[in-house]
Amino acid sequence: MITAIRHTGLVVADLASALYFWCDVLGFKVVKQMDESGPHIDAMMGLKDVLLTTSKLTAPEGGMVELLYFHSHSDWPTWTGTPYSTGFTHVAMTVKDIASLCAKLVDAGVTFFAPPQHSPDGKVLVTYCRGPEGVLLEFVEILQE
Repeated sequence: MITAIRHTGLVVADLASALYFWCDVLGFKVVKQMDESGPHIDAMMGLKDVLLTTSKLTAPEGGMVELLYFHSHSDWPTWTGTPYSTGFTHVAMTVKDIASLCAKLVDAGVTFFAPPQHSPDGKVLVTYCRGPEGVLLEFVEILQE
C-alpha cells in the first residue's frame, strides 16, 4: 500500500548548474548527496557499470526532488516533451510570491509560456515554464483556500 510519494527524480547533464538552479534560485536544500555504483545500482537500473551522483533536495515546506548525474551512461537525450505528451509531463510547486519568483527565474534565463494566470475559480495564480534539462515546471500561488 502506498503511503506517500517519496521524491521525483530528474537526470541532469550538469550537476553544479542543476544544484544552482534548484537550490539558489528555487530555494531547495541538499539533504543528502552520494556517489552510487556497484551490483545493487546496476541491478536496480538494469544497466552495467553504473556510476552516478545523487543529490536529494527538499523544498522549504516539504517535498523532495532527487537530481541524478550519471558519470557513466552519459549519452543524455534531453527531454523535449510538451504539456500534452504521454507520461509524466511536469513538476508542480506551490510558491508564496509567484511574481517575484518569475522575475528571479527570468533573470536566470528561464522563459515562460505566459505570465501567471488566475484559475477560473480565482483561487490560484499559475504559470508554466521550461526549466533546465527541458523539464516543465508549474508554479502555483494559492490566493484563497
